Amino acid sequence: MTLMEDLLTTFGEAFDEVDTYSSSRPSTAYLKRLLSSDYFIALAALKNGLVVGGIAAYELQKFEQERSEIYIYDLAVAAAHRREGIATALIQELKKIAVARAAYVIYVQADIEDNPAIALYSKLGVREDVLHFDIAVAVNDDDG
Repeated sequence: MTLMEDLLTTFGEAFDEVDTYSSSRPSTAYLKRLLSSDYFIALAALKNGLVVGGIAAYELQKFEQERSEIYIYDLAVAAAHRREGIATALIQELKKIAVARAAYVIYVQADIEDNPAIALYSKLGVREDVLHFDIAVAVNDDDG
């Protein structure tokens, strides 16, 4: 479980969102269930035994055909280890997993202002400009 906890720390520091990734950490039982599931993929890049980067991804089983796709939810490399090819190596490893799971595509979102992420993903894939919407789960009287 230490690797996953270290990965959470790395994500928090890399995204400058330490509170998001540390203040309400999942329990060990929750993380074990997640890591043993068929749909969650976590990869950690290690240097001298320390987590310096990683990917958290989800396999989405499709309904229109017997196939799946992989969604990269988080990908980060610690600031001191950027520009070393770690992110590309993580994606290459994820591609191997995607092939083994018969996924037909890996996709990822990038914030418009995140130029390093856009540059990385542009060299590895085809850009699609789409809109992303967050729909609140809480129901109120105005939802009619």
